[in-house]
Amino acid sequence: MIKATINASQEFTIDKNLLNGLKFEWDLLKVNEHSFHILKDNRSYRATIVTINHEEKTMVINVNGNDYDVSIKDKYDLLLQQMGISGTASTKINNFKAPMPGLIRELLLTVGAEVKKGDILLILEAMKMENALKSPRYGIIKRIAVEKGQAVEKGQILVEFE
Repeated sequence: MIKATINASQEFTIDKNLLNGLKFEWDLLKVNEHSFHILKDNRSYRATIVTINHEEKTMVINVNGNDYDVSIKDKYDLLLQQMGISGTASTKINNFKAPMPGLIRELLLTVGAEVKKGDILLILEAMKMENALKSPRYGIIKRIAVEKGQAVEKGQILVEFE
């Protein structure tokens, strides 16, 4: 089971081919790596993944010209939430690491800068897609371990917090 929240207001439960407990039928055709053609109730939709953050399980999807912010919680996230446990509640992240291999397209921070949780730190291009990597916490930037144009590997330290 998956819970998807759209634009921080609409919540949907997806379980196999059920959407909010009702049978859901559609045709989905992958056009390319990030674009899909959808047929639902004799209507055609074109969906494109604009950005995706695998670490935070968030993405922006454009459907027929409209952008939608999507947040996903899988069965493990839901179980932790039900138990009252946050995945990062007991840990303070001092090293921000690359969630996937890619190329640093843009750095949006400086050493000594104060950032809030959710602030965009840098843009990482992976699989021909630009991903806005956001700060996992409030903090002050201690060190920037990468440069614009640099290739990085999954798990490589990108930024250190004080």
